[in-house]
Amino acid sequence: MTIHLADTGENGPLKACAHDFQVNCGNCRLNSICLPLALESDDIQQLDEIIQRSKPLQKSQHLYREGDDFQSVYAVRSGTLKAYKTTDDGREQVTGFYFPGEILGMDGINNNSHASSAKALETVAVCEIPFSSLEKLSSLMPNLQRHFFQLMSREITEDQQLITLLSKNSADERVSALLLSISARNARRKLSSTQFRLPMSRVDIGNYLGLTVETVSRVFSRMQKMDILQVDNKEIEILNTDGLKNMANLGN
Repeated sequence: MTIHLADTGENGPLKACAHDFQVNCGNCRLNSICLPLALESDDIQQLDEIIQRSKPLQKSQHLYREGDDFQSVYAVRSGTLKAYKTTDDGREQVTGFYFPGEILGMDGINNNSHASSAKALETVAVCEIPFSSLEKLSSLMPNLQRHFFQLMSREITEDQQLITLLSKNSADERVSALLLSISARNARRKLSSTQFRLPMSRVDIGNYLGLTVETVSRVFSRMQKMDILQVDNKEIEILNTDGLKNMANLGN
């Protein structure tokens, strides 16, 4: 059975905003994730006026590259991107994955240039938010400013979680923790937390987790034999959430 992230929800079908250019902040199904709940409709309209919506990125296209001038932050409307840094010998080091409703590009705030690159893993639509306009608007909307600070705090927390994840000795713990993270992010978007498609390749998963592709494949096979997961290529079904948490050493 094929699970589509854009239209499968635990509470019935969801309307995908996908690449519809008529969608705005007020009627986007992701606004409860992107925006602070306390924003009034007039405030949302003002925010919507500064947002730019361009043509979708195709798979392997870059949203921005490491070293590019920082001008905007981006909200993912549909699809998934990976962030990566380029090592001294020219290899990619994956540093994160961004799903619909999540904000990326904040790595450029500190030095006014992006510290990493962002590449589409599939067809991706984003909302571009010019940072200078966002700063001016935030000064007039305390709730928006607070929300943006919370997003930056989340970025720092996730960086710390990645360091903790990579410090784990067990490949089982690393893969399990990643699957639980994706599950939680799906639940936040009111999608199924137990059935989803992995948009990233095994190579990217291994790169992100510091594991070889062969090790990642062995972990998935072991999880299947333990009846924790059902795996069909990139389609994942979590059969035993508590078992997955135990493998991640998180307990129940």
